[in-house]
Amino acid sequence: MKSLFHLAYHVTDLKVARYFYGEILGCREGRSAESWVDFDFFGHQISLHVGVPVKTARTGLVGDHKVPMPHMGVILEHSDWEKLAERLKRANVDFIIPPQVRFEGEPGEQWTMFFTDPCGNPIEVKGFKNMDGLFAS
Repeated sequence: MKSLFHLAYHVTDLKVARYFYGEILGCREGRSAESWVDFDFFGHQISLHVGVPVKTARTGLVGDHKVPMPHMGVILEHSDWEKLAERLKRANVDFIIPPQVRFEGEPGEQWTMFFTDPCGNPIEVKGFKNMDGLFAS
């Protein structure tokens, strides 16, 4: 079964969030109201609502890195991941974990990067050359 996800979460400033998700990440804006906006987040639907974001902490140990928990993210084909990494670098996004390969040469080899939106919500973007490795153990 193939499906898409929908995720709704808080942002502190809708104008700033609109710019980040629309202009920096390149997500297409969908429906909106005074207190929320939907985006096409790489083929999935996110809804950003004005409010207090969930508190996060770097407690998730992945490889040698402590990653923010909770976080959300997306998985892209490696070539699309590379394009997004370059776009974020050009926009001077402050990375929690800069673009890099993880588990190189192992099952599940992947490229990853972590950053936050301007409201503090952590986002991970993974890239795979071979999507069959997504659930490799």
